[in-house]
Parts: sequence; structure tokens; C-alpha cells
Amino acid sequence: MQIAMIGGGYVGLVSGACFAEFGTNVTIVEADPGRLNALREGRIPIYEPGLDKLVADNVAAGRLTFSEDIETGIQGAEAIFIAVGTPTRRGDGHADLRYVFAAAEQIAKSMKNYAVVVTKSTVPVGTGRQVAELIRRVRPDLDFDVASNPEFLREGNAIGDFMRPDRVIIGTDTTKPGGSERAMEIMRRLYRPLYLIEAPILFTGLETAELAKYAANSFLAMKVTFINEIADLCEKVGAEVHDIARGIGLDNRIGRKFLHPGPGFGGSCFPKDTLALVHIARDADSPMRLIETTVSINDARKARMAERIIAACGGSVSNLTIGVLGLTFKPETDDMREASSIPILHRLSEAGAKLRAFDPAGMDSARPLLPDGVQYCRDALDAAAQADALVVLTEWNEFRALSPSRLSELMRGKVVVDLRNIWDPKTMREHGFQYESIGRP
Repeated sequence: MQIAMIGGGYVGLVSGACFAEFGTNVTIVEADPGRLNALREGRIPIYEPGLDKLVADNVAAGRLTFSEDIETGIQGAEAIFIAVGTPTRRGDGHADLRYVFAAAEQIAKSMKNYAVVVTKSTVPVGTGRQVAELIRRVRPDLDFDVASNPEFLREGNAIGDFMRPDRVIIGTDTTKPGGSERAMEIMRRLYRPLYLIEAPILFTGLETAELAKYAANSFLAMKVTFINEIADLCEKVGAEVHDIARGIGLDNRIGRKFLHPGPGFGGSCFPKDTLALVHIARDADSPMRLIETTVSINDARKARMAERIIAACGGSVSNLTIGVLGLTFKPETDDMREASSIPILHRLSEAGAKLRAFDPAGMDSARPLLPDGVQYCRDALDAAAQADALVVLTEWNEFRALSPSRLSELMRGKVVVDLRNIWDPKTMREHGFQYESIGRP
């Protein structure tokens, strides 16, 4: 089976490599010359554990190739996936679909035989039908179907999520005269390896599949925001947020995941998708007040965390050296999109702090987004050296193993603000630290 993936970014590259691992012949079409050259040379332009080996193995096996030309890349493909970016549109919060429609137009001009055109990008409800209308307008003679196949990949766990998914959702145009059996048959063959492990594969209508991705991410974002607000209440009344999270998470109607408090959610999905869902709902005259509130609470929380650090330092960070552990929005990724570190470190810099930061994977990505004065360190201990205060912003595992006694020797001050709760409060205080964490007495 031959497929094409338009877009060699995070979703396109991971999905293309995983489909190739299933035995499918995959051509990834990438328009950015720098990224394309990197891929052809075996350099992976994103950080994702295991992806470099997966790509190399399938390139060597001849199942995964890269091209800059859509016309060449899609020839012989039974399914053509659109996996381009859908960033938040400036000014109004809607998803920006210009890259999706540009890809669809190029596909229409280049197709020669029947194929199913699949949106893999996260797109608002109705996009699949707009793509179909655009293709028909450009090429009224074409025989094709459209489908929606949203991705549910967690950065840092993407390969496992693709190979052993909680679910696969595939939306087809069930209203099309003659039905969508051809599209469904192609998608069933493409995902046949997952049928063999009995992964749940759900076929729906186009609009249902498109909305499902937004609904899933927004619900998880609400869980994160909920436990963050519970953490704030815990600090006021002397309760322990982790015990509460365990207690409610053992209820299988709630579940244990996404109940870890922190400085607010970030990344490529939650901020963008919650905001897009807010605007989709408003446009449909069916506002989603819970999601609107989730967005506003999360934005305010990031700003409040900077003030919390300043307060822990006695009300001023002017001329203080602050060591920063972690910059990316989560561990096991180099993704800085909407990371809490961005507003927090800008506020601390504006307040006069001298910032020394370390992140195992994200420092190159961070440099264009953080204040010019940030010093990037060789490791965590280097960031802590001579610091008046130490702040944890990302819960990389290597930070958990740091010795409190060694930190105490290296640091000039004793303030530690742990916004990810990676250390034990009793142990840190026994080593003389003024230790603050989230939602713990």
C-alpha cells in the first residue's frame, strides 16, 4: 500500500514513520528546504524519543522516502494525508487553515487517480467538507473521497501512542451519494495492524471526527486546570493535593491521568485547541463556558507563578541570580510552544533577575522566545551554582535525582520554588531550604 503525508512536522513525521513501520510505503512531502535536507541526511528536526531510529530503519528498508514535490509524492497513493500546521490565527483565536487549503489545492492539481484525502491536522468542524468543495472546484473531473483522522499523540510518547493507541477515530462523508465505502476500506487496510491487537477503531461522520479531537484535548485541559485550582485551595486549608489526586483518580469515572498540579498547561495542542473550540462554539451560537473559563484561568495562572517566585524571594528579585531547571512545556520534548517558562521568565527578567537556565532538550528552541539576558548552562548543577533562588519549571527525570546536599553547597541562597513538585518537602527543609511547592502544606 502506498500513501503520502503532506507535511514533515511533528504529526506528519511521526505518523509517516509509524505507518512505514506497519509495512506501508510512505512518501513525506515537505516544502521547507532546511527540514527536507535534514530528513534526507538522517537528522531529525524535532526531539521525540525513538523517532530517529524509527525513521532510519524505515528509510533503510525503502518504505519511507522524502520529497519536496507534491505531484511526485502523491502518485500511486491510495490515501493522501494533510498534516500541516493549524496555528491559532492572529487577532481572533480561530485555527489558521491557510496551509490546509493550500495543500488541498496542490493535491487537486496533482492527482491522477482515485485517492482518499485525509485531514490529519487538527481542524475545525466543517473543514473536511470545505476541502472537498475546494478540490471539486479546482478539478471537477476528479474521483476522490475525504476523511478526517485526528491524531492523539502525546509529545514524548508519540510512537507508543501511535502503535498502541487508546483509540483511532476515522470520519468519512456518510452523506455522499453512493456512500464512502471505498474510503473506509482503504482506511481499514491502512490500520489493519491495529485491528490485530484489537485497538478500538471508531468510524464516524466527518464532523464528529473533527470535533472529537477538540473535545478530548479540552476535557484534559479542564482536568489540569481543575487540579491546579484544587492545589490553590489545598495551600489555603492545609490539605495535600497529591493525596486528593490519588483519591479521586482511583474513581474509574475520573481516572488518574492529568491530575498533576503545576504552573499551567502549554504545548502545541491544549492552548490552541481550547481557544479554537471556544470560537467554534461561539460561531455555532452554542458557547462553552467551561472551556472559556479554562482558558482564562490557565493564562492567569502562568502570570501568577512569576509573582509567586518574586514573593518567595522576599518581594523583589532585582539583581538576584535565579537558577531555572526546565524550559519546555513538558519533559521528553524540545517543544516550547505556550510553555509556562516564557511568561514567567520574561516577568522575572523585567523585575531585574539574572537568569541561569538549563533544559536537557529545549535550549535551542527556547533562545528566540526568552529574554536576551538568559544564560544557558551546561547542566542542572551549573544552573544552580551561586543562585540566590532555584526554580523548577519542567519535571525532567534527571532533576529528581539531584542531591539536596549538593544543591545546598552550590547555591548562594536557600530559596527553592518547585512548580512541579519533584522533591520531598521534608527532605528539602532538612537541608535548610526555604522550599515552596504546589498544593502541599
